[in-house]
Amino acid sequence: MQQKIFYIMIIGVILLTACGGNSVTATPTVDPNSIQTQAVKTFSAALTQTALAAPTETPFPTLTASATFAPFATLSTLPAISQATTVPTKSCYSMAFASDVTIPDNTPVAPGQTFTKTWKVINNGSCPWDTGFKFAFTGGDAMSGATYTIPSTVAVNAQVNLSIAMIAPTNKTGTLRGNWRMSTANGQFFGDEIYVVVVVGGGTLTPAATATTKPTTYP
Repeated sequence: MQQKIFYIMIIGVILLTACGGNSVTATPTVDPNSIQTQAVKTFSAALTQTALAAPTETPFPTLTASATFAPFATLSTLPAISQATTVPTKSCYSMAFASDVTIPDNTPVAPGQTFTKTWKVINNGSCPWDTGFKFAFTGGDAMSGATYTIPSTVAVNAQVNLSIAMIAPTNKTGTLRGNWRMSTANGQFFGDEIYVVVVVGGGTLTPAATATTKPTTYP
């Protein structure tokens, strides 16, 4: 469009120049270079006005990525709250050794000799011993001793004698020991573990040592 305007202006200048040749009045000579320079200035001014008149395009703002939001935490299943566990209390059953009634430790016995070992014990627990509780061998050499079952209730703090009939072995000599302990009717042991110690082959029991005592006495 601008080029067309430029050409029209050039043609106009030329026509004006030609028409002036027919006039009676002499006109000053027009320098073609001056005309061209003027035309270029006019064209430049027109372009400047056109540019000023054209609306300026405002660039769109660059869109920046928005902050990424962390996903909501997934609620996991809460652990089940366990019920309070009942702490088992100490058994109310107990037994304490009091003394040896017969067969003190390291008593000499002959191989095959029979004897009765008696212990004095105390029910030092907080519950009585029920009928059916057992005084049983727990280790060492039983020397033919058998489990004794309590025939009646033993009160708290009561003292009783527990007696077990035994036979010294014939196939071994030397110091022998047998361990014994009280238990409930279902075999739960409690209290002191008491024992008998004899020396097989070290001699023969005296009449006092072999005297038979009552198996168990109850108050």
